[in-house]
Amino acid sequence: MISTPRRVAVVGGGVSGLTAAYRLCRADPALEVTVLEASNRAGGKLRSVPVGDLSLPAGADSFLARKPWAVELCSELGIAAELDAPGTTGAYLWTDGGLAPFAKDAPFGIPGDVGDVFRWPGLSRAGRRRAAQDLVRTKRKDPGDETLGALLRRRLGDEATDRAVAPLLAGLFAGDIDRLSVQATFPELARWEASQGSLIRGAQAATRDARRGRDPGPMFLRPRAGVERLTDALADRLDPRCVRTGTRVTGIGVHDRGYVVHIGTIEALLVDAVILAPEAPVAAELVRAIAPGAAAELVGIPYASTGVVLAVYGEGTARDLPAGTGFVVPRGRAPMTASTWLSNKWPSAAFGSRAVIRSYVGAVGEEDVLEAGDAELIEACARFQAAVVPLPAMPQDAAVVRWSRSMPQYELGHVERVARVRDQLPAGIFVTGQAYDGVGIPDCVRGAGITAEAVLTYVTHVSRQEETVP
Repeated sequence: MISTPRRVAVVGGGVSGLTAAYRLCRADPALEVTVLEASNRAGGKLRSVPVGDLSLPAGADSFLARKPWAVELCSELGIAAELDAPGTTGAYLWTDGGLAPFAKDAPFGIPGDVGDVFRWPGLSRAGRRRAAQDLVRTKRKDPGDETLGALLRRRLGDEATDRAVAPLLAGLFAGDIDRLSVQATFPELARWEASQGSLIRGAQAATRDARRGRDPGPMFLRPRAGVERLTDALADRLDPRCVRTGTRVTGIGVHDRGYVVHIGTIEALLVDAVILAPEAPVAAELVRAIAPGAAAELVGIPYASTGVVLAVYGEGTARDLPAGTGFVVPRGRAPMTASTWLSNKWPSAAFGSRAVIRSYVGAVGEEDVLEAGDAELIEACARFQAAVVPLPAMPQDAAVVRWSRSMPQYELGHVERVARVRDQLPAGIFVTGQAYDGVGIPDCVRGAGITAEAVLTYVTHVSRQEETVP
């Protein structure tokens, strides 16, 4: 019996889809892998946009280096030598009294030093005393999941939670801490309480353990040419015929040999397996006809809309920025949720002496700010920046990038929901991406690798089954 080549379709050409395709092709060059990307370029949210004479990040500006998967992938792709560490470290919390630096030893923004708890900036004396009660409060006995807000409020109190910790932790998901799942977002916090009986002692132990080990190196890294260098390198390692941009998948059906992937209204691609790497609602529409239960679960994953305001100020303004990478803002206190001083964090000769700033706007409960026009958003962010640091009233150049329904929310029950999605998908259909096992670039790289392994196992099993047919 003559064996036919195995075909895999990857829907979505962001970092998850491209990584999955790269892993498949590297593991089995005989596989015919096709990446189908609806937009006119691969890379997803990892891209830059022009602002004046500069090219600035529209999506992530770096990735977490202490989760090793993205760094390891860069090494495989031969671009590890291009990775740069931030030009400075240290971030601030916006308070009514101005910017206050986060304590040096404060994992997740929680001080590990008792003295720092009693000096916690932005909190009243009562708020600090309540936070310190974390050291003596009884730990939770229920091993089940809870919201991030429930854990933080129970241990540290409302004031420390809302003013000091939530701006950092919730900001990473553009979410609401009273809806986010601990197990799906920051399971370390639950482990701290279980093992140490206290979040403060947990932060202390985590800091102590880090000091005992080898130098962990920088927390963040990025390719010198921008984070999109990673997805560009992935695409370059794939056969050019493998990555099809401007190609919108409209549905997936069952075929006697596997699946038929419908492209537009006239083209169909017959494949043995499909990897779905777009946003969960898009994946839901594609599998609704063949897996209605999985589609219903996918639709249940909520998303938040976000955006960034990129601003370039005049020559000589970079010196007006404090040392550090930027600041976060408590919920509802500013037009932005956080601000990165790009010219400090990622200094470049192209910046000259100009202050270059990226402000984050939008989040769960704050999405109405995105309804404002570009000029209004730029003015609002600039006005707030000028009140915080001595910058001019307006930048010389600016741009707004909106990401509609772009950030998945890992709400209570998320881990169980994702398990149900995968259980209810038919054999040969797989999901990977931000919506499932982590929103960061390293998490997406890791998840894509695991998915590729599962696909290889599946197509190998199918091949063996066919070989036994007389």
